[in-house]
Amino acid sequence: MAEENAATGEEQQKPRFVIQKIYTKDVSFESPNSPEIFREQWKPQLDLQLGNEYNRIDEDNHEIILSVTVTAKVDDKTAFLVEVKQAGIFTLTGYSNEEMGPLVGSYCPNTLFPFVREVISDLVTKGGFPQLVLSPVNFDAMYLHQKEQAQQQAAAAQSQATH
Repeated sequence: MAEENAATGEEQQKPRFVIQKIYTKDVSFESPNSPEIFREQWKPQLDLQLGNEYNRIDEDNHEIILSVTVTAKVDDKTAFLVEVKQAGIFTLTGYSNEEMGPLVGSYCPNTLFPFVREVISDLVTKGGFPQLVLSPVNFDAMYLHQKEQAQQQAAAAQSQATH
């Protein structure tokens, strides 16, 4: 019996990653210069903004929200602005604090990205514009960059506090 309890305890310690649900949390599409913009030659300048949010639901469940904003301009006129918040509920158990950072900051957003890419493509097409397929994003590099920036800011704050 003690061996069974020990085995159960070991199983609970094994890392576990489960996608509970993926859903669109918020959507906005604007085409402020239509229908005039459709008469312009379609050579847009695109601006892509990415962000992610983390909400702890309970001990094991976490909501990750990937925010994507795309603005397309032709000359100085906005053709469209699309904002999507794609979210997921993930069960993450048995991970150390060091392992949670990359999971929340890179792996989960990477999991959500194909879904947000599809929503954006559909919205843009339904808005009367040519299909927009977002290029892949290196969330690992973004996470490492954000982590480095946070460390530099902490070091700078500590250095100012000691002077």
